[in-house]
Amino acid sequence: MQQILIVEDEARLASILADYLQVAGFATHWLDEGGGVAAWVREERPDLILLDLMLPGRDGMEICKDVRAFSTVPIIMVTARVEEIDRLLGLELGADDYICKPFSPREVVARVKAVLRRTSGQTPQDQGLALDPPTMRASLDGCNLDLTAVEFKLLAFLLARPGQIFSRDQLMERIYADQRIVNDRTIDSHIKKLRRKMEQARPGCDLIRSVYSVGYKFEPDQG
Repeated sequence: MQQILIVEDEARLASILADYLQVAGFATHWLDEGGGVAAWVREERPDLILLDLMLPGRDGMEICKDVRAFSTVPIIMVTARVEEIDRLLGLELGADDYICKPFSPREVVARVKAVLRRTSGQTPQDQGLALDPPTMRASLDGCNLDLTAVEFKLLAFLLARPGQIFSRDQLMERIYADQRIVNDRTIDSHIKKLRRKMEQARPGCDLIRSVYSVGYKFEPDQG
């Protein structure tokens, strides 16, 4: 059973969300402050986090950044902030979706299911790829790819958006949540290593395509 971590300081709202998610077939766990979230996620490895933005102890933006330093677990931010800058900032820090209060609990359940489908690594276009975000393990045709954390994040990000082209800058913003300064050719190096590992597992594998002067995309094999 997939486990959803609810990080919300309003007990009544957290209880309602837990009830709806449990009816939908999920296990839930509730934390009411931000200080211990990253440690709990590292230890328990939930399948998705519903993360309130305004929390005692540590706010949602900081928590998202902390978690993204070691995990690709899907994160849906839940907040009363509706300004576009907050929405964009949340997504740039690595959130997978964003829900504004007030909302319907049924909408939250629908969003949870949609994000899990998108990030599970089990969709038809995966072409023999299997990804396990909590452990950052990936395999192709049953062969372990032995990816680094950065390589896993790159593959997971591209895989979830088949056919969509991303520039090197866009990929760096997604992969390096701590906003470190790196050369844009660093992405080329990671892609090259990722392709080599996939080629070792499946000779002739060409699922990650270069788009001349633009960037990269995941291109499902139509054959």
